[in-house]
Amino acid sequence: MLLGLTTIAGITDGSALKGFISALVGLFFAVVGLDLVTGMPRFAFGRMELYSGIDFIPVAMGVFGIAEILATAEQRLDLSSIKDVDLSWRKLFPSVEDWAASKWTIARGSVVGFFIGMLPGAGATIASFISYGMAKKASKNPEKFGKGAIEGVAAPESANNAASTGALVPLLTLGVPDSASTAVMMGALMMFGLRPGPLLFERNPDFVWGLVGSMYIGNTILLLMVMLFVPLFVRVLQVPRPVLNGIVMSFILIGSYSLNNSMFDVYMTIGFGALGFFMKRMKYPGAPMVLALVLGQLLENSLRQSLIMSGGSSLIFFQRPIAAVLMFIGIAAVVYPMYREIRLRIKNNSISA
Repeated sequence: MLLGLTTIAGITDGSALKGFISALVGLFFAVVGLDLVTGMPRFAFGRMELYSGIDFIPVAMGVFGIAEILATAEQRLDLSSIKDVDLSWRKLFPSVEDWAASKWTIARGSVVGFFIGMLPGAGATIASFISYGMAKKASKNPEKFGKGAIEGVAAPESANNAASTGALVPLLTLGVPDSASTAVMMGALMMFGLRPGPLLFERNPDFVWGLVGSMYIGNTILLLMVMLFVPLFVRVLQVPRPVLNGIVMSFILIGSYSLNNSMFDVYMTIGFGALGFFMKRMKYPGAPMVLALVLGQLLENSLRQSLIMSGGSSLIFFQRPIAAVLMFIGIAAVVYPMYREIRLRIKNNSISA
């Protein structure tokens, strides 16, 4: 969880300090709800809806959906050039330059996403954020991220797809679902008399390998559908902006209501949309806040469990080999960019002098 939080510097445009402040806000929202150890409510203010914590989806739809609509409503975008875009089938494939620029990004994102997908509670969202941050740190032109860089698309998408596949490993081999979707899948399997676990491969090999084969078929069908419908998706941008914003806003509010059939989720989505718009105006990035919200609950639970196991000693994070390696990588990921920036400033000062 700590290693995931260190990617905040990588997904922040401009001031890293504002990125970490945004993450602190996300960590605060993560502690809202019932304390799993003591059972006491924290920052719920008597609202039963907050006892289970703040859900990721209303926050994401507000910060990345409503805030974006409000921000673009202030801008006058010229979309007339879209009519001149070549939407022929051959243009849908990435060019040789695109493949060359993103091949290592895709490979890195696939590996990172697969292993993060196997971690209980991590999921594709965390894998996408971490892969994007790593790609931005490793890029020779990080300033192009967020402005159409192909690596910025390849990194989270490859990690997202790999994490979805990696999530099936603990489900099928250990019977441990690590996300909401795999939990639903586990329930469906048990309804049909299939118990995920070590014996599944021995007792039902036809089902397991049939499931693996269906993934190849599903991905092939998905690829064909995307290539056929991309021209239609692009033409959506030709819809007048007020109409498009209204339609998107309606889908956001309907989606937030459908989570629990509660207007409280709708109000929360609107509130986080206003917060996200304010952050955009003040140049505070929203991605670190959302990432910290996702990781915050897992971080707190893991921290308290570890301290209970060690009797309150924090040395447990450095005595265990895997934990020690991850801790040192996380510390290095924070310290090294600071060292590089200080060294660059000293070099520039010596040259100017």
